[in-house]
Amino acid sequence: MNVKCGIIGLPNVGKSTIFNILTKSKASSLNFPFCTISPNIGFSQVYDHRLISLKNIINPKKLVSTVVKIVDIAGLVKGASKGEGLGNKFLNQIREVDALIHVVRAFKDDNIMHVENFVDPIRDIKIINTELIFSDIEICEKNILIQKKNKNLNKNISEEYLLLKKCLLHLNKFYLLQTLDLSFKEKILINKFKFLTLKPTIFLINIHKNDYNNIFLDEVKSFLKKDLNHIIYPEIIKNNNNYKNLDNFTELNEIITTIYKILNLKTFFTVGKKEVRAWSFIKHSKIVKVAKVIHSDFKKGFIRAKVISYIDFIKYKSEKKVQQAGKLRFEGKKYIVQDGDIIHFLFNV
Repeated sequence: MNVKCGIIGLPNVGKSTIFNILTKSKASSLNFPFCTISPNIGFSQVYDHRLISLKNIINPKKLVSTVVKIVDIAGLVKGASKGEGLGNKFLNQIREVDALIHVVRAFKDDNIMHVENFVDPIRDIKIINTELIFSDIEICEKNILIQKKNKNLNKNISEEYLLLKKCLLHLNKFYLLQTLDLSFKEKILINKFKFLTLKPTIFLINIHKNDYNNIFLDEVKSFLKKDLNHIIYPEIIKNNNNYKNLDNFTELNEIITTIYKILNLKTFFTVGKKEVRAWSFIKHSKIVKVAKVIHSDFKKGFIRAKVISYIDFIKYKSEKKVQQAGKLRFEGKKYIVQDGDIIHFLFNV
C-alpha cells in the first residue's frame, strides 16, 4: 500500500533538509521563505532486519523493502487558512497525506532568517496548529451547511451531521481533533473529510548538533506532553547544506518505523528465488483484503493462501522443512494476517 507522509512547518525551519535525509535526495534548501513551492516527493525505505535474515537463507536475485512516500510541503505562515503565502494550496497538499512530520526550529543562528524574526518553538507550533484548526473548522462548517440543506437526511447522514457538530465544537475550543475521543466507527465515518488535525503527527525538533542541553527542548516536550499522539525526536543535523554520510543518520530508521507504528501498519513477506519482498498492510486486516496490496486480481480471484510464520521459516530454513514440521498452514478469506507472515496467494481470475 502507498503510505504518504508530509513534512510541514514554518518556512526555513529545516523541512527540505529532513526530506533530503529521509529520501537521500538533494532538494533545494536555500535560506529564504518559500524556497519550496511545488512539493518535493521522494521515497524512504523501511528497514526491516527480517528481510536480511530471509535473504541469507533464500539468496534471491532481488530484495525489496516496503517504502514510505515522503512529501516536502512548502512552509505555512500565519494566515495560511485565509490564503496567506499560498496557504490554501499548501493546506490541500497536507490533506492528501496519511501522517505528518512537523519540523520545529529550536536553534539560534543569525545567518538563517526566521519568518517570525526570532526563535520561539512553542509560538511556531501554535501558528501551524492554528492554521490547521481554522482549515478544519471551514471543512466542518461547509459540510454541516450542506447537510442542513438536505431535507431527506438518511440515518447515515444524520450520524455524520452529529459527528461534524461534535468535531466543530472541539475545534472551536482550539483543540486538535487528535485529542477528541472518537470511536472506531466515528473515525471511519469522517475519514472522507481528510481533517488535518486528525492526522497522526511526529514532531522533529531541529537543534544544533549535540546540543542536548538546548534551552527550548524541555519547554517544547512539556508543551506537547498532554497529547499522547505527539512523538518527539530531536533533529541533530548541524549544517543545512550537508548531505554527506546520510547513511549514518541514526534516527532515520526510528522516524520511518514510528510513521509505520502510528499508522497501525504491519509487514508480510513474499519469498522466492527471484525476489524476497516486504509489503505493508493495516493491522487486523483479513487476508483477502491484504491480497489486494499485491494486485487487485489476488483479491478478486482469491482461493486460499499458504502461510508460514517468519519465526518458523527462520527455524526450519525452507518451505519443505516447515511443511514436514507441520507448521505450514492453508488459510481462507477470514484469516487475520499477522506481522511477519510469509504468504503465497492462490487465486484464479
